[in-house]
Amino acid sequence: MTSAEAGALRRLAPPARRFLAHRKGVLVRLALWSLAESGQAFLVGHAVARSVDEGFLAGDPRLGLLWLGVALVAVLSGARVVRGVFAQLAGVTEPLRDGLVRRAVDRSMARAAPGGPGGTDRAAVSRLTNQVEIARDSFAGLVLTLRSFVFTAAGALLGLLSLHPALLVVVLPPLAAGLALFLVTLRPMAAAQRRALAADEALGDHAASARAALRDLAACGTGPGVERRGADLVADAAAAARTLAGWAAVRTAALGVAGHLPVLALLVAVEWLRGHGVSVGALLGAFTYLVQSLLPALHTLMTALGAAGSRLLVVLDRILGPETETETETETETEPDRVPEPVSVLKSQPGPSTASASAAAFAVDMAAAPAVELRAVTLSYGARAEPVLDALDLCVAPGEHLAVVGPSGIGKSTLTRLVAGTLAPSSGEVRVAGRPVTGRPAAELAALRVLVPQDAYVFSGTVGDNLAYLSTDACRAELDAAVGAFGLGPLVERLGGLDGTVRPAELSPGERQLVALVRAYLSPAPLLLLDEATCHLDPASEARAEEALAGRAGTLVVVAHRLSSAVRADRTLVLDGVRARCGTHAELLDRSPLYRDLTGHWNS
Repeated sequence: MTSAEAGALRRLAPPARRFLAHRKGVLVRLALWSLAESGQAFLVGHAVARSVDEGFLAGDPRLGLLWLGVALVAVLSGARVVRGVFAQLAGVTEPLRDGLVRRAVDRSMARAAPGGPGGTDRAAVSRLTNQVEIARDSFAGLVLTLRSFVFTAAGALLGLLSLHPALLVVVLPPLAAGLALFLVTLRPMAAAQRRALAADEALGDHAASARAALRDLAACGTGPGVERRGADLVADAAAAARTLAGWAAVRTAALGVAGHLPVLALLVAVEWLRGHGVSVGALLGAFTYLVQSLLPALHTLMTALGAAGSRLLVVLDRILGPETETETETETETEPDRVPEPVSVLKSQPGPSTASASAAAFAVDMAAAPAVELRAVTLSYGARAEPVLDALDLCVAPGEHLAVVGPSGIGKSTLTRLVAGTLAPSSGEVRVAGRPVTGRPAAELAALRVLVPQDAYVFSGTVGDNLAYLSTDACRAELDAAVGAFGLGPLVERLGGLDGTVRPAELSPGERQLVALVRAYLSPAPLLLLDEATCHLDPASEARAEEALAGRAGTLVVVAHRLSSAVRADRTLVLDGVRARCGTHAELLDRSPLYRDLTGHWNS
């Protein structure tokens, strides 16, 4: 037994004793039904031996049939015994399940409560669903098989001894060999089971984390790193499963030794047994004990103890045991509502950062090249699908404020994704700061542009963490200035200041959008892409936010939600599915029928 398993047993022993001490009545009734099963096992083999020796071979078929009738009654009574056993089993397994659920919930709540470790316990989902059910099923299987083996084996071995002691000399050695081989697998099997469970939890937590932060990962260009981490976790889970399967094969061999060699040994030793006075009836009774009672019980025990026993020990330790340092670290790394915190999110003075340096390098390029340039860009979602964008040409100057308008589904969001580099065109070329964005490393894209989608991403953490997520060098004065520029002061004050806690579910969609807009405003990236990122704001808040963003150094591309956004922009791009037009508000009113229709719709 490993030190981890020994520690788990020490931790689990006191609660196990308390649990069983409160259910003495159920255990006594379960033992009484098991005694009946022991008597049944004894009667079946003994009746077969007596029917042959004292009945059929002695010339008294009626007595032989009578003893066979006794064996039949014993076999049929097994159904009543099993029914009684299962009736008592529920009184042990269901309280265990309820207790484990309460423990898992209490543990998760204590972690999230004030004064606790903090954060969201994503492993609680696995504990409440998969692991609790594993524990209940494994415990039920162990109770059934251990009880059955102890009492059935006692009845069968007592029967073999009553028939002739020489029978035990032949049967016990192969049984012991199979059990020994089985016991060898217990230690590595438990370790492999523990690794498999840990790998399953880590992979599930990582999937939940990536799913919750999908938009943010795409906007910040950190998707490839998350993808590599997921691939590593899948590989770890597969390796753990292969190891577990290897030890399962060894266990199958142990079952073969214990389950088949005793019968073969008895057949080989028939002549020797007959020479030592073992009767024909005793031989048939011995085979009956092996085939009908002892070997099936042994097979069931080894299967359940090997699989269910190791799983039960590991799962109970994870639910009832203390939260280990390794577990805490794993859950923290994969927690979806939290982000890796920088050494100091709120610095007293601003300083240079890698992102700022990259943005500065791009700014140099943007001074000499268009901020955004599309050259005959076409995009179709499928080989035979109509193109969403068809041979689109566009040039946005550095520092320009461009609005994008058009009917729903015309391709406005597709355009922002192409410029952000998260979507590749079917043909043509997309350039930002004079450089192609397709296939560019995620780190360069993240330093070059920020994409704010309609569904703003806000994570559990402090207000300052959320606002400075894309600019870890922002000082408190810069954060205060940004909060004032966007009118976010009342919300920040309500949350407890920059050090107050943000709970995403408690923010309105508009409040989440304001937080995301301030985050983009503080980013050093020279290009901001807003994909209807102000749709949940009232007109006054939207105007204030767009004015703040337009006054920021850099280029601004906004998918407009209202006419006022187009009017405030330097130019507006109208997408109509046939021919895109770009110009000022006045120019488009004169040249674009669709823009005039949209203006009338917005003003109505």
